[in-house]
Amino acid sequence: MSAPVELRRLTTPQDLFQAAAEEVIRDATNAVAQRGRFTIALSGGSTPKNLYTLIAANASANLPWDRMFFFWGDERHVSPDDPDSNYRMAKESFLSKVAIPAGNIFPVPAENPDAPAAAEAYEQTLRRFFALAPGEFPRFDLILLGMGPDGHTASLFPETAALQEKSRLVVANWVEKLQTSRITFTLPVLNAARCVAFLVSGTDKAAVLHEVLEGNAPAEKYPSKLVRPSDGRLIWFVDRAAASGLSAAA
Repeated sequence: MSAPVELRRLTTPQDLFQAAAEEVIRDATNAVAQRGRFTIALSGGSTPKNLYTLIAANASANLPWDRMFFFWGDERHVSPDDPDSNYRMAKESFLSKVAIPAGNIFPVPAENPDAPAAAEAYEQTLRRFFALAPGEFPRFDLILLGMGPDGHTASLFPETAALQEKSRLVVANWVEKLQTSRITFTLPVLNAARCVAFLVSGTDKAAVLHEVLEGNAPAEKYPSKLVRPSDGRLIWFVDRAAASGLSAAA
């Protein structure tokens, strides 16, 4: 039984970043108080970048950085200093500006030219960190996700092989339209989280957001539909532009 969707409609993108930042801070504070640490998987994209900048500017003095651990839900198959690297974006906008121990940051080893080997290495990193038994999935405190105009999330693109993965934690997902592999968490990892938060902004997302939250198309065509934590919260932070295609009651 998956949790109901929490839809949080914000007026402007800045309102969205602020609300999401407050959620991150609340989740981090609660996790450290209850379990002694906070585990988060970061997302790439322009909307999370603005969130990261806001957290770095406003919350850096108030968070227990030494007990916060940072991972990535997906990564481009590029080196960590490449302009397209999700790790580089998070480092420049956020991680380099706050007092996080280097050992608390776990980038995907995407510089490895062998994408499946990079995915396997990251899976082993997760297995060690979370001390997983065979068949177990990591339980992140918070996974941040964006959504593309085609309905993809992380690097789970429509009708790609990774959507069918049931046992692996991390895979190299070949994306035909991009002619590249993307290294991504699998759906079982996303759906094992204590909280998943989507950040969606802009009119270019309005039609697909309507389809994901209210439409009847097969989920394989809109992979964001497949993210439904089995024992956790699912929050959609959306601004007015992105929500413009939703029914008033949603």
